[in-house]
Amino acid sequence: MQPRRSGTSGLTTSPVGLGTMTWGRDTDEHEARALLETFLDAGGSLVDTAGSYGDGAAEETLGALVADLGVRDAVVLSGKSGVRRTADGMRRSAGRGALLDDLDASLARLRTDRLDLWQVQVPDDVTPAAETLSALEIAVRSGRARYVGVSNYSGWATAQLATLAAGAGLPLAATQVEHSLLERGPEREVMPAAAALGLGVIGWSSLGRGVLTGRYRRARPADSRAASAHLRGFVEPYLTDAAARVVEAVATAAEGLGCSCAEVALAWARDAPGKTAAIIGPRTAAQLETVADHVAGEEGKLPEEIRAVLDEVTAPVLGYPERR
Repeated sequence: MQPRRSGTSGLTTSPVGLGTMTWGRDTDEHEARALLETFLDAGGSLVDTAGSYGDGAAEETLGALVADLGVRDAVVLSGKSGVRRTADGMRRSAGRGALLDDLDASLARLRTDRLDLWQVQVPDDVTPAAETLSALEIAVRSGRARYVGVSNYSGWATAQLATLAAGAGLPLAATQVEHSLLERGPEREVMPAAAALGLGVIGWSSLGRGVLTGRYRRARPADSRAASAHLRGFVEPYLTDAAARVVEAVATAAEGLGCSCAEVALAWARDAPGKTAAIIGPRTAAQLETVADHVAGEEGKLPEEIRAVLDEVTAPVLGYPERR
């Protein structure tokens, strides 16, 4: 494996991470076990989860498997807190009490005493950044988290919290954002901010919520996420004409290289400048096996001319003040 350092921190991870959003619901315990074993055998280490995934079911499934397989020390366990389901729907809070309560509940479900990386899942509109930082400090000082970061934060909010954290002697290790050939928005401000402030960048949905695999080029398979009642809304934003043009560009590159669309899309995301890791969320071990050689970062590097073409056809639109 070629481990990567997360920003300027001491945290290192595999270049590809395993997402668990569907675990405990669409992915049962037996399939999750096969996924985890395949991932670790391929040289992977970063496993990403959150208390909000399946209302805790993903963490329970992952915790049971890690304990049963005895692989806690082989896994870089990344978790997120701050989103929970209530009677009124999903609630987000970056407040100290809510974050620490969620962290403790996650640790119990995961059957571990610490997370290797703990992230605030989303910012809220009312909690001062200083209060959010205090929760991160408590988690690290108490040993419940080895490293801390943020997820789904804008560029300015990332910079604000990272600056406060550095001043408190607790620099953030990472920011996690959606990043793929279908979502390059973080390149405008989040990724430059991370580079300037020493944060690693972890990208989720590196295969464009499954669309970049080419699975939807002709139809919506009955067993796909787009056909699922609770996942349809997650996929549909990328089932557009504009996204289809990107998928066709990926398919053309894959045909020329003699590989799959998923391999091209993952290689692009994994090796994007400034990236620490690219997270994928296969629902089955068979899906993971198609890109297993790319997990450790030793295979699948795109030729520069192909990367340049994909960069050009998917370049994010820059306006004032980013464009200078």
